[in-house]
Amino acid sequence: MKILLQQVKIADPDSPHNGNIKDILIVDGIIKLIDNSLNDESAEIVEAKNVIVTPGWVDIFSHACDPGYEYKETLETCAAAAAAGGYTQIFTLPDNDPVTDNKTQVEYVKQKSNSLKIQVHPLGGVTKKKEGVTLAEMYDMHQSGAVAFTDGLQPLQYAGLMLKSLQYVKAFNGVIIQVPQDKTISSGGLINEGLISTKLGLPGLPSIAEEIIIARDTELADYTNSALHFTGISTIKSVELINAAKAKGLKVTCSVTPYHLFFCDEDLQSYNTNLKVNPPLRDRKNMMALRQAVSDDKIDCIASHHIPQDWDNKTCEFEYAKFGMIGLQTAYAAVKAVLPELTDQQITNLFSINARKIFNLHTSTIKEGNVAEITLFNNGEFILKKENIKSKSHNSPFINIPLKGNVIGVISKGNLILND
Repeated sequence: MKILLQQVKIADPDSPHNGNIKDILIVDGIIKLIDNSLNDESAEIVEAKNVIVTPGWVDIFSHACDPGYEYKETLETCAAAAAAGGYTQIFTLPDNDPVTDNKTQVEYVKQKSNSLKIQVHPLGGVTKKKEGVTLAEMYDMHQSGAVAFTDGLQPLQYAGLMLKSLQYVKAFNGVIIQVPQDKTISSGGLINEGLISTKLGLPGLPSIAEEIIIARDTELADYTNSALHFTGISTIKSVELINAAKAKGLKVTCSVTPYHLFFCDEDLQSYNTNLKVNPPLRDRKNMMALRQAVSDDKIDCIASHHIPQDWDNKTCEFEYAKFGMIGLQTAYAAVKAVLPELTDQQITNLFSINARKIFNLHTSTIKEGNVAEITLFNNGEFILKKENIKSKSHNSPFINIPLKGNVIGVISKGNLILND
């Protein structure tokens, strides 16, 4: 199969063509030629306007719900949504039934991934059944293909267990992913604790529940000299704690979600259950501070936190609605809508390069002779229509909202996947 990308701007710091507008000829999944002007009548030609290409994007925190919750999502539908959102690789949570806490479950995801058009990496559970009591066999899962380790939507609560997990993964340069939340402080909370929660009469989730875990776990990462990634951080103090750890030379990194940059707790006054997420939407001050942190390169990655929920779990009273929203198809557009000043290089780092470095993934440099794993996008307008949602669930607050930033498609595993 031949693919010819015509007059695309290459945004890849490791490419000899970085910042230049070129034609790229791809033959059987390999970048054959990069030049100012190329012609090949036998190739499938992509010639959309103002296209930017980067190494394929990576999402580090998505729930594919497979096995066990296929009525919400499957690996196939999650992969389709990811490709539509510009991703060529995604990490799937262990929050399945059975939990991905052993090599058999890791191999299930890896085997199914082989038949998908993008690469799906399983995240292994840190503890057995994600119960937070006994460590799972992380080495066996690593050997079978687990890309990193997390208890997903049930963050590790006990300091001693976190210490042991950090020591355990150090043997194979593994990474622990933690959603920072002390559940003994946040138990029963529904939205950010503050003026809006008081006004709406809803129990609050205080910022300190997040920040106290970050303070604790960075100390443990310092003690063990292990790699730790915080995802879904939502307050400016969290950013400050993590950047202080980085300044000390610790192997601590972080990611934010698009929705924490786009929305704040003021948007919850309509009781929109699609905005019920955990960690919760914070106040406007924290939202604006997070945006500034992204602009200032203090955030390593954008993580979609794609959490599908079926109709029954969202079309109900706010109190009873499940946490989470889908986000793979809108991640880039949401970020670019609120941060139009981000450069092509910053987008490349946030969506691709940094995640590859943190989690020891293969590089995908855009140069002749390399495997073509490429995301194509521009800065045009984008509106998510319900009929265009690739996920099995439709729990998105972004439906019919005009956004800025349009994914054209991806090249992955030798396939050209273009959006309609």
